[in-house]
Amino acid sequence: MWRNCFLTELRSLSGLSGNSINKLYRETNIETTQLETLFKLCDAFNCKLSYLIEYVLNK
Repeated sequence: MWRNCFLTELRSLSGLSGNSINKLYRETNIETTQLETLFKLCDAFNCKLSYLIEYVLNK
Protein backbone atom coordinates (compact mmCIF):
# COMPACT_ATOMS: atom_id res chain seq x y z
CA MET A 1 0.00 0.00 0.00
CA TRP A 2 2.84 2.43 0.78
CA ARG A 3 4.12 1.92 -2.76
CA ASN A 4 0.85 3.15 -4.26
CA CYS A 5 0.82 6.18 -1.95
CA PHE A 6 4.39 7.04 -2.90
CA LEU A 7 3.80 6.60 -6.62
CA THR A 8 0.60 8.66 -6.48
CA GLU A 9 2.42 11.47 -4.67
CA LEU A 10 5.34 11.28 -7.09
CA ARG A 11 2.95 11.46 -10.04
CA SER A 12 1.38 14.57 -8.52
CA LEU A 13 4.72 16.25 -7.75
CA SER A 14 6.36 15.47 -11.08
CA GLY A 15 3.44 15.69 -13.47
CA LEU A 16 4.49 12.37 -14.99
CA SER A 17 2.05 9.68 -16.03
CA GLY A 18 1.67 6.53 -14.00
CA ASN A 19 3.04 4.56 -16.95
CA SER A 20 6.25 6.62 -17.02
CA ILE A 21 6.81 6.17 -13.30
CA ASN A 22 6.04 2.45 -13.39
CA LYS A 23 8.42 1.97 -16.31
CA LEU A 24 11.24 3.41 -14.22
CA TYR A 25 10.17 1.65 -11.04
CA ARG A 26 10.12 -1.74 -12.77
CA GLU A 27 13.28 -0.92 -14.77
CA THR A 28 11.49 -1.71 -18.02
CA ASN A 29 12.96 -0.25 -21.23
CA ILE A 30 15.09 2.18 -19.24
CA GLU A 31 17.11 3.05 -22.35
CA THR A 32 14.02 4.65 -23.93
CA THR A 33 13.42 7.03 -21.01
CA GLN A 34 13.33 10.60 -22.24
CA LEU A 35 15.55 13.26 -20.72
CA GLU A 36 12.47 15.41 -20.00
CA THR A 37 11.16 12.62 -17.76
CA LEU A 38 14.39 12.64 -15.76
CA PHE A 39 14.29 16.44 -15.51
CA LYS A 40 10.77 16.26 -14.06
CA LEU A 41 11.96 13.74 -11.49
CA CYS A 42 14.88 16.01 -10.59
CA ASP A 43 12.45 18.86 -10.04
CA ALA A 44 10.17 16.67 -7.89
CA PHE A 45 13.08 15.39 -5.77
CA ASN A 46 14.97 18.70 -5.87
CA CYS A 47 18.13 16.91 -6.94
CA LYS A 48 20.75 16.80 -9.66
CA LEU A 49 20.46 14.46 -12.62
CA SER A 50 23.60 12.65 -11.44
CA TYR A 51 21.69 11.54 -8.32
CA LEU A 52 19.23 9.63 -10.53
CA ILE A 53 21.47 8.04 -13.13
CA GLU A 54 24.97 6.68 -13.41
CA TYR A 55 26.83 5.85 -16.58
CA VAL A 56 28.86 2.65 -16.43
CA LEU A 57 31.30 2.05 -19.27
CA ASN A 58 30.94 -1.36 -20.91
CA LYS A 59 34.28 -3.13 -21.03
